[in-house]
Amino acid sequence: MHEYSLVQSLIELAEHQARDHGASRIDRLEVAIGELSGVETELLARAYDTFRDRTLCSGAELVIHPVAARWACPGCGRTSDRGAALLCPDCDLPLRLEKGEEIVLERIELEVA
Repeated sequence: MHEYSLVQSLIELAEHQARDHGASRIDRLEVAIGELSGVETELLARAYDTFRDRTLCSGAELVIHPVAARWACPGCGRTSDRGAALLCPDCDLPLRLEKGEEIVLERIELEVA
């Protein structure tokens, strides 16, 4: 379960940012998770609830923003969602994955004195 290691990295990164900004606590974390990232969002949320105790994130809400997979044509830019053919009907070029694999810490809300 790599969700545990992701949560550990997420908390470490958030605490590092909090220390750099002189924060006394972290109130909220927002994370974007792509549907093709291999992350089970329910497991991630459970792991976060388990490991945030005794950290600056102990009272912080975790908000997960799911990101749908989307492909785009490198020639014309036409986009296609999951389940469609991965060949551009206009240019006959193979589509490239544009979104859906990301794991991004988008926002940290801190309590600063």
